[in-house]
Amino acid sequence: MIDNLPKPIALYVEAENTGDVKLFDQCFAEDAVVRDENETHEGLGAIKEWKAETKKKYQHTIESLKFLEKNGKNIVTNRLTGNFPGSPIELEFA
Repeated sequence: MIDNLPKPIALYVEAENTGDVKLFDQCFAEDAVVRDENETHEGLGAIKEWKAETKKKYQHTIESLKFLEKNGKNIVTNRLTGNFPGSPIELEFA
């Protein structure tokens, strides 16, 4: 785990690894929008449902490998390991 992750991102990693979807309350705004696997999840409730479903389906964990701030954006590179083709995979989140 990277020591300099902002608190919401560190909580996101914890939520992903523990499956505690309640932690997402501290990571996403009520009106947040997430796009993943060609689907859009709008609002905190929809995001929490989606995260619970993906955790059950993929049984994944994440490890933050790199964090930087660029042009006012937080960019995190994570390694995802789980029950999906190509595991493990490194993905960049902004």
